[in-house]
Amino acid sequence: MRIHITGASGAGCSTLARGLAIRLASQCFDTDDFYWHPSDPPFTRKRRPEERLALMKEVFLPRPDWILAGSLLGWGDPLVSWFSHVVFLTLPPAQRLAQLRRREHLRYGDAILPGGPRAEAHQAFMDYAMGYDFPDFTGRTRLKHELWLEEMPCPAIRLDASAPPAALVETAIAALDQTVGAA
Repeated sequence: MRIHITGASGAGCSTLARGLAIRLASQCFDTDDFYWHPSDPPFTRKRRPEERLALMKEVFLPRPDWILAGSLLGWGDPLVSWFSHVVFLTLPPAQRLAQLRRREHLRYGDAILPGGPRAEAHQAFMDYAMGYDFPDFTGRTRLKHELWLEEMPCPAIRLDASAPPAALVETAIAALDQTVGAA
């Protein structure tokens, strides 16, 4: 299986990918690792789309199985033909944003607090993440994701990510099992 897990920032895509990789004895990758150049501070220098795609092809695409977490809307359409399944995670906005705040604090500590060295970048990221649920937002939105999912040539599985991570892994395994013949 070649599974792409996507959804809004903070929905738990990377967490589910890691859990599924363990359960399926597979490997997981994150689109952020291909989208961004390594940098300090992180997430400041984008790779060109052709660079991202070439790197993905070199690192994992030809493998017989893998799990890719994150979003590739707007640049990753050449990858769609590689997917056996797409898992789309949803989460109520308040819960998703709370998870994002926790994750960002774990990553950067007090540097994201007002006056901190990462405060401005953190606020810009949170503003971007909050736009997801508004169809007229110019960045990634749920509407754009839904329209993209309608075009998938493989099974698209929609899951509510409100469950604890271990339970979500079990739900995803069951949903994948139901679609194996369709993949």
